[in-house]
Amino acid sequence: MANSSTATAKGTQIVQTAEQLSLIATGLLLALAILLLVPGLVLCIECLAALLPARSGKGRSPIPRPKIAVLVPAHNEEGIIESTLIALLPELLPQDQLVVIADNCSDQTAAIARRLNVTVIERQDAVRRGKGYALDFGINFLAAHPPDVVVVMDADCVAEPGTIAKIAEMAALSHRPVQATYLLKQPPVPTPKDAISMLAFRVKNLVRPAGLNRLGLPCLLTGTGMAFPWSIIKTASLASGNIVEDMNLGLDLAIAGYPPMFCSNAEVTSILPQQERAAKTQRTRWEQGHLATMVTQGPRLFTMALRKGRFDLLVLALDLFIPPLSLLVMLWLAGMMLTLAATVFGGGSSLPAMLLGLEGLLILVAILTSWAKYSRSVLPAKMLLAIPLYLLWKIPLYFKFLTKPEKSWVRTERDVIRDQSSR
Repeated sequence: MANSSTATAKGTQIVQTAEQLSLIATGLLLALAILLLVPGLVLCIECLAALLPARSGKGRSPIPRPKIAVLVPAHNEEGIIESTLIALLPELLPQDQLVVIADNCSDQTAAIARRLNVTVIERQDAVRRGKGYALDFGINFLAAHPPDVVVVMDADCVAEPGTIAKIAEMAALSHRPVQATYLLKQPPVPTPKDAISMLAFRVKNLVRPAGLNRLGLPCLLTGTGMAFPWSIIKTASLASGNIVEDMNLGLDLAIAGYPPMFCSNAEVTSILPQQERAAKTQRTRWEQGHLATMVTQGPRLFTMALRKGRFDLLVLALDLFIPPLSLLVMLWLAGMMLTLAATVFGGGSSLPAMLLGLEGLLILVAILTSWAKYSRSVLPAKMLLAIPLYLLWKIPLYFKFLTKPEKSWVRTERDVIRDQSSR
């Protein structure tokens, strides 16, 4: 009889332990579902807001065209710097400056720029390497004859006609940083992976900032096609080797009271790298930099938003916490599989699965509306079938972030290197 009572007690204890474990598992999965639901919801709101009519600039007082200085940081860009500068020169007036910062160059970048009668300053520092240090060098150079507005253009980018004036005038009028639309064009021989990469880039750099702008909210800086009032940029902390120095700069300026604005009708473009290695290097730097900034700056931004009661900082924090689109989809898939397994085999609550199902719907709506409004003309619907392959291509990138994250700036290899013998 005693043995029977002991067995019953042990059985009851096992059942209770199983129930407790089930509750813990349900709680963890519920927390995961909520954690993933937030970026999915913010993403969907931004993408749907981008469908609203653009904000009108009518009613603003006209201002004289500001004096502009365009800074072009360049590291071994002899194959492309000439075309970049030729596109920029017609956009400037005699009062403006175009300054190429030949940063740690070992090629003909500086010589090519000088042949176009462009101001060239050269910097050599084997230790302090990266775009942030180059920009700091350029700002120090401009201090002797400061402009009204500083525009930053990457050496491999082309500004569409009127872009420089638009973002400079907006920066001067608003007294805030301004970000132009920065897009990637497909290479001459695009692959389905290139097409999906271009779509993801458009969602991040066009659709989401446009949605925030429609709602009267600030955006993150994306690295090129940026305009800054001189009074703001001259005191900014630029000298760093951060791999996403633009994103950190935008957050620092936002906290200081100058949140960046988006200018949707000004456009800067570059070509998506054709070489596999170059494309992987570029995406690794961008996405690992985003993730690192999310981890290091996100909590700071939330804290400052709550401490100062600033909704704009809260919006930027939520926007920052949207991971790269492919990673968000991967996390959702993993969470959904875990939750369904726990529900089927563990008999837990179905609430986490329902929340994750809602998040999946939000992500799908965000992607489809972005494609329909902003990408259908350049991306056929059949190309969307390549998304699973694109996700597989990105898996090693995210594993590398966990095991061997990028910590220093690495220049993306260019597809075009011109024959030096012709010069």
